[in-house]
Amino acid sequence: MSAWVLPDHIADVLPSEARHIEELRRGLLDTARSYGYELVMPPLLEHLESLLTGTGEALDLQTFKLVDQLSGRSLGLRADTTQQVARIDAHLLNRQGVTRLCYCGPVLHTRPDRPHATREPLQFGAEIYGHAGLEADLEALLLAQDCLRVAQVRDFSVDLADVRIVRSLLAGVPVEAQVLRAVHAALATKDASELASLTRDFPEASREGLLALLSLYGDAKVLDEAERALQRTPGVRDLLANLRWMASRLGETPVTFDLADLRGYAYYSGTRFGIYARGASDALVRGGRYDEVGAVFGRNRPAAGFSLDIKQLVSVVPPRPLKAAIRAPWGEAQDVNAAIAALRSRGETVVCVLPGHESEVDEFHCDRELVNIAGQWAVQAI
Repeated sequence: MSAWVLPDHIADVLPSEARHIEELRRGLLDTARSYGYELVMPPLLEHLESLLTGTGEALDLQTFKLVDQLSGRSLGLRADTTQQVARIDAHLLNRQGVTRLCYCGPVLHTRPDRPHATREPLQFGAEIYGHAGLEADLEALLLAQDCLRVAQVRDFSVDLADVRIVRSLLAGVPVEAQVLRAVHAALATKDASELASLTRDFPEASREGLLALLSLYGDAKVLDEAERALQRTPGVRDLLANLRWMASRLGETPVTFDLADLRGYAYYSGTRFGIYARGASDALVRGGRYDEVGAVFGRNRPAAGFSLDIKQLVSVVPPRPLKAAIRAPWGEAQDVNAAIAALRSRGETVVCVLPGHESEVDEFHCDRELVNIAGQWAVQAI
């Protein structure tokens, strides 16, 4: 094998894409800051028990593990940043009121989480801690939408659900963990025959309610259908009302509902959302409420937020135009170097042509040139 061949689903990012990713990163962080979110930078590497405690089996399987040569303890390369931000909120900041935090950095997965995905996403996310009301859920969703608008994503739609609906249907039903996982899988794949087999011994209300969920997806009419189908399940009416409230505050954004969508079931504790856009094979953004995320750190307080992969995002948004630049001769004379320095100080990109070579660049459009006219250096159009 050649030394320069990279592992599967790991790739170098070349100039054009790298510039686009960096511009998106800056735009997303600026958007989060405009909402009052403070930037944190957790480490890429942590003790395994801190990184994985309370996260469920799925994240464990996605995490690369290694041994610390200094301490002999097991370490993990983060596969998700949310748990780390919860640790920061719980132990390092330990504030009493609302805390808004955002982050952006690489994560590493043992396997791609969707077809053709990278195993090294650049994860951006925002989290709001300390408020249990729907206002925090809505703020996270509105910020996520604004981030996509800043990235120039067009024609996106929001899908809403609430994991507490399934939990209400299973309340009081003695179910082994293995069967419970199979029920979740059948709901996710909308496998009616498998779900009917798994729930054959469940109480009638639970069984019929779970089977009804398989067809409860679509526009706002779904919530009316769910209210009729699940009327025997305590608390569901309030949960459906919450979803109506969220949807009514999203303006012109198309909204759908999938009440059987259980992605992240072990992680979310309430409303959850996905944002989809034309050209993307999967959701660009996933988020919702996860009040239990800080419990393992001894501080179980309300939390809501979202995350996205900037590398995925850049693949579905329009390419950015090349940055205009000025071509200049290379020289040692003080006057030409002073002219170049003055242009750069004003924010211009100046590409010097080295002796005997034209510069080969992919990212700059040299539409002007620095030339000497009657002993004075001036910029003129090419």
